[in-house]
Order: sequence, then structure tokens, then C-alpha cells
Amino acid sequence: MVRVAIAGAHGKIARRLTGWLVGRGDTVIGLIRNPAHAEDIRASGADPVVCDLEQATVEEVTEAIRGADAAVFAAGAGPGSGADRKLTMDRDGAIKLLEAAAAGGVRRYVIISSVGAERPPDGDDVFSVYLRAKAGADAAVQASDRDWTIVRPGRLTDDPGTAGVRIESTPFRGRIPRDDVAAVLAELLQAPRASRRVLYVNGGDKPIAQALRGALAIQPQ
Repeated sequence: MVRVAIAGAHGKIARRLTGWLVGRGDTVIGLIRNPAHAEDIRASGADPVVCDLEQATVEEVTEAIRGADAAVFAAGAGPGSGADRKLTMDRDGAIKLLEAAAAGGVRRYVIISSVGAERPPDGDDVFSVYLRAKAGADAAVQASDRDWTIVRPGRLTDDPGTAGVRIESTPFRGRIPRDDVAAVLAELLQAPRASRRVLYVNGGDKPIAQALRGALAIQPQ
């Protein structure tokens, strides 16, 4: 049994991931910005902690995740937010959680990024800024001494999960249900060989465990 801190715990992927983790006996610390979401987190079997990554200090975040074995960054500014919040949440929030994990001795760090972050565009539109924010967060993660994994899915959907995926260490585009992203994250959290890897994830025809074994068997370029 492990203790996992999830930032953005009320989000769509995070709530699905919580279900997976609690279902197998793990303990979840659910970091939320809005206190009104605490009951939803508690009902899912997790322990809610109000911690706004945009406003909290590194010390406050460190205290919020104290005792965790792993931290998952599943937060984000969300659709409809402007370019500024892509930087303060998707980039700076991820880095703050990373710094807190280092300060608190949380070895494992998993971040949900996006395909396209490997070569973000230069435009001023919100999506370009979003991809640059993700790239900045990913670069900080890769430079850290944590046991990190960066997960870069393609287009996310709310379709029911199929438990069939394709996982590669090189970029490719596609689409994937949030259900299946959560299932991949749950599998990654108990896969030591996934440490210090960037993985691209989309819908496919292989069972998750098999697809992950195949991707991890290939040494990164």
C-alpha cells in the first residue's frame, strides 16, 4: 500500500485515478483549491486537503503532501482560462509541487503533460502558451532528482475506457478516454522501471500492462 498525493484532485482524470488507487488499497491525499469540493473527495475515499498551488508557498505545499510516497500533478488551469493561468498553474504549479516533493522527501513524481510539449509552438494563442507551459514544467521535472515519469496523452475524451492503449517513448498523436489515462497512471505508480521516462499514451489495442511493459523495454533515445 502506498500513499499518493494528487494535485487537482477534483479533476476528471484525478477522480478516476483516485478510484483506481483506493480500490486497490492505496491511500490518497486529494489536493483541491475549492473547499466546496472536499465532500466529493471524501466520498471517493480520499483525504481532502485545501491547497491552492497558485497561492500556496512551497512550504505549505510540502506540509500538505507530507508522508506521501508519490505525488501526481493532475491539475491545470482548465478550458476557458487565459494564457496567464496556463503559466501560473500548468507550469508554475507543477514546479511548485515538484519542489515540495523534493523538500518533503517524496521520491516518486508523475505529471500529466501533453503531446506537443516536446516541440511547443511560438504563437501567442492560448493553446501555444499552454504547450510551452507544459514544456517548461516537463523540463524542470527532467532536471530534478525525483523518480519522475512524464505522461503525454493526445486528445482527451470522456468516452468509456476500453483498457486498450498504445504507449510509446516517441511522439505520436491520437485520442484516449480519460478513464484509460487514469488506469495508465495507476499502473505507472507501481512500475519502478517507469522512473525517468517520458511516455506518449493514446488509445490502442494492447492491454495497459502489456503496452507499458513493451514501452519500458525500449531504451529512450
